[in-house]
Amino acid sequence: DPTGVEVIHVQTARQMKEAVARAVSKADALIMAAAVADYQPKSTAKSKIKKGADTMTLELVRTPDILTEVQGNFIRVGFAAESEDVVANARQKLEKKSLDLIVANDITSADSGFGVDTNKVTIIDKKGKAENLPLLTKREVADKILDRVVEILGKR
Repeated sequence: DPTGVEVIHVQTARQMKEAVARAVSKADALIMAAAVADYQPKSTAKSKIKKGADTMTLELVRTPDILTEVQGNFIRVGFAAESEDVVANARQKLEKKSLDLIVANDITSADSGFGVDTNKVTIIDKKGKAENLPLLTKREVADKILDRVVEILGKR
């Protein structure tokens, strides 16, 4: 585990929601970068499923939307990993989830997003102001996000 960081291990979206709710009760901001699955299997087999029919149906149910369901007076920062209409889709998510900021990134770019140490993002605030950042290290992107959070906190 990283030094100076409290790590809370969870296995399900529900467990993560509960852990986030406890942790954010004493926080100024919730920066939700975790890519939590939107759906999960409705039921889990207790043992190996034996081969039978040629097809099988898997029923999925929605998982909790942690960013919108956790309550409190804190700044909400979400992320939108998009493959098309990146900024437009991020703006929709920002409004739908009543976020203070959203960080949008185009996951189709080879030097940005998953599996690399760099990212090129657009940070959008709830007033609609969009800031396109150049290709930066993920650490530099994190610093820019924190700068925006501090700016918002200063206006509260």
